[in-house]
Amino acid sequence: MPLYEYHCPACGHHFETLVRGGSNTQPKTCPQCGAAALEKAVSRIAPAGKIEAIRLANRRAAAAQGHFSHYSAAEQARLLKGKKL
Repeated sequence: MPLYEYHCPACGHHFETLVRGGSNTQPKTCPQCGAAALEKAVSRIAPAGKIEAIRLANRRAAAAQGHFSHYSAAEQARLLKGKKL
């Protein structure tokens, strides 16, 4: 399922959502104010030097939430250093 970004002109809220295929590909309302008029926004790409830092930050957040608990301590350390298993 693709991830799309939208902008609500009524309240200025930017949000992204997973959109399932089919005839209804746009969300019906803004999750913040409930307005029906939404604009599809252009997604920004991560700058070249920041991609690795973003990936490591996401791995640290996942580890803090316990998503790496099925790995051994050594494997967790490798993942948090950015290395592959």
